[in-house]
Amino acid sequence: MRKRLTTRWGAAGIGALALALAVAASPAYALARPAEPIPPAGLTGLEPTGANMPTVGGNLGNQHYSGLTQITPENLDRLAPAWRTHVSAVAPASSHTGQQTTPIVIDGVIYLDTPSGGVIAVDGVTGDPVWKWENTVYGLSGTRRGVSAGDGRIYTLAGGNRVVALDQATGQEVWAVQPTGPDGEDLGRVGKVATVYFDGIVYAHAADGDRGAVVALDASDGSYKWHFFGGPKRGELFTGLDGVTFDASATWGPVLPDGTDCSEEGGATSWIHGAVDPDLSTYYMTFGNARSCTSSQNGSLRPGDNLFSSTLVAVDAATGAYRWHYQSIHHDVWDMDNVHPPTLADIVVDGEERKVVFYGSKSGHQFVLDRTNGKPVLPVTEKEMITDSRQAHTATQPFPEQRLLPECLVWEKLDPANVPGDPWRAVPNYNGYQPDADGDLVFNPDSYVAVDEPFLTYPDGHVGHREGCMYDPQWDVPILSTTSQNGGGDWSNHSYSHSTNLVYFPYGTNPVAHWNGAAANGQRAMGQYQTGGILAYDASTGEVAWQNHLGTDMSHGQGPLTTASDLLFVGQIDGRLLAMDAVTGDVLWEFQTGSGIAAAPVTYEVDGEQYVAIFAAGSTNPYGSSVTQGDSLWAFKLGGDYITESGSQEGPMTAPLSIRRPVSGAAVEGSTVGNTVLLARSSRTADTAAARDSVAQNAMQPTHLRVPVGTTVTFRNPGAETFPNFPNQKPHCATQFFEGEFNARLQPGETYQHTFDRAGEYFFNDCTDPRPTGKIEVYLTPKDQPGAVSFERGTLDLGSGTGLFTGVNGKVKAKFELPAGYTYDSGAVLLTPLSSTPIEASKVTANKNRIIVQFEADAVDNNVPTGEVTLTLRANVLNAAGVQEQLTSAATVTVTK
Repeated sequence: MRKRLTTRWGAAGIGALALALAVAASPAYALARPAEPIPPAGLTGLEPTGANMPTVGGNLGNQHYSGLTQITPENLDRLAPAWRTHVSAVAPASSHTGQQTTPIVIDGVIYLDTPSGGVIAVDGVTGDPVWKWENTVYGLSGTRRGVSAGDGRIYTLAGGNRVVALDQATGQEVWAVQPTGPDGEDLGRVGKVATVYFDGIVYAHAADGDRGAVVALDASDGSYKWHFFGGPKRGELFTGLDGVTFDASATWGPVLPDGTDCSEEGGATSWIHGAVDPDLSTYYMTFGNARSCTSSQNGSLRPGDNLFSSTLVAVDAATGAYRWHYQSIHHDVWDMDNVHPPTLADIVVDGEERKVVFYGSKSGHQFVLDRTNGKPVLPVTEKEMITDSRQAHTATQPFPEQRLLPECLVWEKLDPANVPGDPWRAVPNYNGYQPDADGDLVFNPDSYVAVDEPFLTYPDGHVGHREGCMYDPQWDVPILSTTSQNGGGDWSNHSYSHSTNLVYFPYGTNPVAHWNGAAANGQRAMGQYQTGGILAYDASTGEVAWQNHLGTDMSHGQGPLTTASDLLFVGQIDGRLLAMDAVTGDVLWEFQTGSGIAAAPVTYEVDGEQYVAIFAAGSTNPYGSSVTQGDSLWAFKLGGDYITESGSQEGPMTAPLSIRRPVSGAAVEGSTVGNTVLLARSSRTADTAAARDSVAQNAMQPTHLRVPVGTTVTFRNPGAETFPNFPNQKPHCATQFFEGEFNARLQPGETYQHTFDRAGEYFFNDCTDPRPTGKIEVYLTPKDQPGAVSFERGTLDLGSGTGLFTGVNGKVKAKFELPAGYTYDSGAVLLTPLSSTPIEASKVTANKNRIIVQFEADAVDNNVPTGEVTLTLRANVLNAAGVQEQLTSAATVTVTK
């Protein structure tokens, strides 16, 4: 066991260090490079990690697999927090929250990016800070995804497109550079992607800009070694291992008449770190979608395959010399690039050992390629696709024969019994799928999609219209398809288990509508459910072994970690850290951290004890501001005895997530606008040509209407009586989904009225063009019933028999007396002081004028403090007239733990 780095800085010491760094110059000023590169302790190529986890991928092959076995399925009930550190509170303190970084661990010290964009080193046994680095001279980069280590240094990114080396023991800055090409060439925005260290070289990836390179720097001083662009220079030639030479720029079409070269104007960027095969001395990197020339969704000006966009490229790790490439999407106009960290493994296929790289994410594909030459190891078919003559599409796209996620959307019937329905269900009216009288979604060839038909060519035997399938073409009107620029596996890391020979693939479900003017590379359909989960597939065959649709998006940093004891650890954006059975996918253990997780767990060993750590800092994708932000680094071990401020080991439940894609615009109280929604208008008041028959997403006015239960809402297609100068000229719809409550088709001047008699969210959109979407929020005003609720015991003993949070058992029971004639309807929950998320009842027994409600004690424990606590029971009921109401009642209890 190597000796841990345990030089610690108190608050004053860290502040002094920060001050010293603030005035430090960027070039190297202290430490000389060792004679030979020194890798960090525990660094391996494709071997399992052990006591250390020195890269954000675990090892250089990004397997995120550990050989540690002390924590097992059999002793998970003893796994509990050992400590928690609020990294932003460590001096120099800040109030920053939110970060996507995955930690690394070397000799018992954890290194990670802070929410502000700095770097902190934390003792893995105690949680005490060892050092913390921030820079106030050239600033920090915001979103960060991890650091790397080597030669006794930690490598990170900072403001002004800087790559920075810090002394591993002290956090002192050794060098800081702004990488440029040999002739001062701009290499793009280096500020987000985790760095990678191997054999004296630091690899940095540029992302977020129109064009960005992967650049290799000398780890001793940050000097330039080589770079590789996803969008090649005009006339640049590449020669592969097969001896074939080609001009990659020719795949972007000719230079435009105004001199614009699409490959150089934007090209493609590399969104995530690469992988290294030390034996082959090869660096593997993924490049994203083509982004240049007017729009990423308009390919008309860049005919051809557009290399190296949406491509995995293998180069010599030392020189950057091109070796081979594999393009997963030709001529990408959907932002469906496959950008997760490439994962390497040696596996057996058809009785033969093969060196492979697993590649693919957003598309729901997984290409299993020979990493020596880029050829598919598992079968891939070039499948004929629908093409649009305006888009310069290629006729085919590569599809692995074994697919992980559905290839097409599900056009599911609108029905209250069908909610939420299939995870890949489509929002109605898109692609011309409109509800009939029974609520079935049926293709209407005369809908808005008819405008594209003269330009479309269908493969032989095709149904003859776009069904919302992978790579359906679009032009100026929205076409919904799966998965999306925010779906599939996106950029979360995958894990390969040596024990199970399974690859673990986290995913999100988030269908998207594309058209040339769509912002953010496509509009995720408002009102759809944004969910996700994790699946495992056999590395040797590609067949899915199991799938667990956990219910939250898992594609934005929630990468899994597997261990040799066949456990899988993974975090969720709702704050829960899960331990799952790596063989079956069953959830065996869970822990609430109190803030969203957009990072992968790590595991390490110190003095014979195995730890699991997770950074719970929050993020935004795809749930925006509804995600609970934080700055907590948690560590767990068997018998961990850390207690939070509430007297519990867990944090409180995070705030409710906006699982359904929200509409645009703030909520408007119905009484202020006469409980009336205007269809297809970009303004309630503007009598202008630009405002009428609008197809903007905010063209339901208001987009978010709030009304109490029992309100009658009027939907109006405003004609000349409303806007005398520029009335609407087209018919418009209010199609409610997914319950199918109403589907009104109105001519200009016509109205439809609907009375909402139950609380809930009612989304609706337009059949003329589905982009305008609104929501009616129907609410109940709680009616207090003093003294109506009582708990079975005045003292709630939430203590654990084992001293660990897993030992909190039993029930919390309450009795709610209802007024005469009232009956229970739904939604019994407990409101607690420490969380804004209500606790759902595990059982409700309805008797005459009374309900008995039961909650799990362990669900209550982390959401209440000790001492006198006021708890509120809330339930929806039906009054004597059958009208829905909401009743609440509070009682004070004494909580002990």
